[in-house]
Amino acid sequence: MCIFKNNFLMNEELKYQIALTLVPSIGVVTAKKLIEHFGDAQTIFSANKKDLRDAGIASDAIESIKTFDDFSKVDEEILFIKKYKIQTFFITQKDYPQRLLNCYDPPVLLYYKGNSNLNDEKIVSIIGTRNNTPYGKKTAEEIVEKLSVQNILIVSGLAYGIDTIAHKAALKNNLQTIGVLANGLKTIYPSENKKLAEEMLAQGGLLSEFSHDTKPDRYNFPRRNRIVAGMADATIVVETSRKGGSMITAEIANSYGREIFAVPGRIGDEKSNGCNYLIQSNKAQIFTDTEQFLYAMNWNNSKKKPKQQTMIFADLSLNEQKVVDVLRTNEALHIDTLKASCGLSSGELASAMLTLELAGIIVSLPGKLYQLA
Repeated sequence: MCIFKNNFLMNEELKYQIALTLVPSIGVVTAKKLIEHFGDAQTIFSANKKDLRDAGIASDAIESIKTFDDFSKVDEEILFIKKYKIQTFFITQKDYPQRLLNCYDPPVLLYYKGNSNLNDEKIVSIIGTRNNTPYGKKTAEEIVEKLSVQNILIVSGLAYGIDTIAHKAALKNNLQTIGVLANGLKTIYPSENKKLAEEMLAQGGLLSEFSHDTKPDRYNFPRRNRIVAGMADATIVVETSRKGGSMITAEIANSYGREIFAVPGRIGDEKSNGCNYLIQSNKAQIFTDTEQFLYAMNWNNSKKKPKQQTMIFADLSLNEQKVVDVLRTNEALHIDTLKASCGLSSGELASAMLTLELAGIIVSLPGKLYQLA
């Protein structure tokens, strides 16, 4: 009897959690505000209009909550969850991904099929263009292979191109890998990745904030991208154009205060001009090798700094010398402090730092800090 009662209570709780995600006019920010005010989803639906107004939400959202009656859709979702043994993570649960909780717009409810720990110690997102070059493929594969020594969980979006390459490389190197979907768990998009997705269930999993029968509509992809960015400690952009979807993910990761790394490409190469822009504008640290990445993330157990290809300081330009002189007298400086101390424009500083970082004279650290190598 006790077990039956517990199951009933769990179903009731889940019922209102799902319902909250289906209410029109209720986005994740409003839902988060409601949960913070009322404590749980069921209380939100039982609240009167005055209590809902006191929570500080708009009148159309209040009306949507009070008139919501599509519980047949909720029941369908619960049946799907039970049939396919889907795990759900509500925002107030202790096993909800903690990195997402630190985002300003976390998903209220997540659907997950797999065996990975969503709060693993080290998580990296690897993203890039759907139309990768051989250089991009080789680079992504090498990055994942070298990350395998650290047992890092790899997250990506299960899309064509770099996403698929990253997932496959993770499986090949015995790393856990999670694909974040822009649709529900009922279908795999693109369909060509169905076999890959099935393999990932045994060595990672599939994650979505969308109900099971949601189609991969265009406006779902930015929402997917924010989870890819928010799930990880760092995002590595392998290849992307200036207008690529990976640029959106990088911008979101930056807004979350996460570390972003970009693989540099040839000047004028359309598939790399997004990465080059991220580096040039100081929105991403340059990714030169995995050892340097691990050092920048403080994940390298060795206290010895990675070997750098140094250049003679006499060869430095005036602006480059200013950066070196400022860093010589400081342990590590934030990019904004460095800019003010050097008296350089953003463009001048970006150009100088790119040269110095490529030469191995300076290194980037978490939090947009820089120091001499």
